[in-house]
Order: sequence, then C-alpha cells, then structure tokens
Amino acid sequence: MSDFLRSYLTVGIFALLAVIMVALMLTLASVLRPERPQKQKYISYESGVDPVGEGWSQSRLRYYLFGLLFVMFDVEAVFIFPWATRLETYGVFGLVEMAIFIFILALGLFYAWRKRVLQWV
Repeated sequence: MSDFLRSYLTVGIFALLAVIMVALMLTLASVLRPERPQKQKYISYESGVDPVGEGWSQSRLRYYLFGLLFVMFDVEAVFIFPWATRLETYGVFGLVEMAIFIFILALGLFYAWRKRVLQWV
C-alpha cells in the first residue's frame, strides 16, 4: 500500500472512531439523563417572560442585523491578521486581493449605514 493511501486510511479510521465515539456519548447521555416531562418545559421562552398577554414582545430585527454585522467584521479580522503576518510572501497580488476584500466589506458597511441599521435606538 502506498503512503498516499495509507494517510487517507489513517484519516478514515480516525473519522470512523470519532463518529462511533459521538454515537456512544449520545446514547449514554440519553440512557443516564432523567426524564421528567412537564407542561412548563414545552412552552416558548423569551427572556424569562411568558409569551402571553401584554408583557411579551419580540426583539427588533435591528438587533439581529447589528449582531450579523459584528460577525461579518469579526470574520474580516480573522482573515486580515494572518494575511498581514505574511504580506511579504504574497507580494503585490496579495495586496490587491486584500484591497478588493476590504473594499467589498466597506461597501457592505456603507450599505448598512445608508439603511440606518447602525442606529441603536
């Protein structure tokens, strides 16, 4: 057997072991956990307030968009830091690629600003 196939066989064996371990853990958890069904467990829950009557209101969509923008720019930082550490090896091509990437994200930020998503109140 070649080294190439042997390395894939090793990955396959570890993947199979991982799947078996997850299945065993889930099975063990379902056997050991207590099961006490109650009516209160199956109702909707919104920040400690029952979703009935006047006191209940859903969160505004703006907060979700604000969180999505945060995740988008957090992912941008994940891509920029490794790029910045290896800037010399990428050369001009890497600089142009990152400039395009940052420009597309800036367009997204400008669009969110124009739609007034960034206003908190």
